[in-house]
Amino acid sequence: MAQDEVVLLDFWTSPYALRVRIALAEKGVAYQHKEENLWDKSPLLLNSNPVHKKIPVLIHNGKPVCESLIILQYIDEVWSDRCPLLPKDPQQRANVRFWADFFEKKIDASGSLTWRVKGEAQVAAKNEFITQLKLLEDELAENPFFGGETFGYMDVVFVSFASWFYAYEKSANFSIEEECPRLTAWKKRCVERESVSKNIPEPEKIYEYLCSIKRIWNME
Repeated sequence: MAQDEVVLLDFWTSPYALRVRIALAEKGVAYQHKEENLWDKSPLLLNSNPVHKKIPVLIHNGKPVCESLIILQYIDEVWSDRCPLLPKDPQQRANVRFWADFFEKKIDASGSLTWRVKGEAQVAAKNEFITQLKLLEDELAENPFFGGETFGYMDVVFVSFASWFYAYEKSANFSIEEECPRLTAWKKRCVERESVSKNIPEPEKIYEYLCSIKRIWNME
C-alpha cells in the first residue's frame, strides 16, 4: 500500500492520539501529522469528525476514521501483513477487547479525577484508580506484555496513558511504582520500544501542561 495517503489529526498531550502514533510506528506506516488547536478546531477536523469533533482522526486516502480504539483496529486490519496488534484467536481477541473497554470506562475516568477534584473526593478517586490498576496488574500476571511475550493491542491502549502517570501522582500524592511494581516494570519495557519512546511526551511536560489547564479553569 505504498501509494496510501495517511494523515493523522492529533494533539501532543492526547493519550488517545498517542495510541495511533504508536500503532502506525509499529506497522511502519508513513503519515502526515497535523497538530490541532483544540480551542480553535480546524475545518478539516470538524468536517472529518462532525459527530464528536474530537481528535484523533485518521484520514486514509481521503476517508476519515474516528475514535482511537476503532482506529487501532482499522490500522491492524488494513496493514495486516506486519506486526499484528490483535491476536488471531477469537477468544483471546475478545479478552483483549474486554480489557480495553474496561480501561476506557473505568481507569481513564478515575485517573482524570485524581487531578480534577480535591479533598475527600480526590482521596476516593486515587484509591479507586489504584484498585483498578491492580486489576490490570493481575491480568498482566508475570508476562512481559499484555499480549504475553508480544507487544500488542492492549499494550498500545494502556501505555499511551503512561506519560500521564506522573501528573496523577503529583496531583494526588501517591506512587504507582510502590502500589503496582509489576505495572511499572511493564511500562519501562514498553518505553524501551522505539515506537513508544519516539512518540511519548515527557511526563514533566504533561504535568506542566496540566497545571496550565488548571490555572485556566481556576482549579488551583
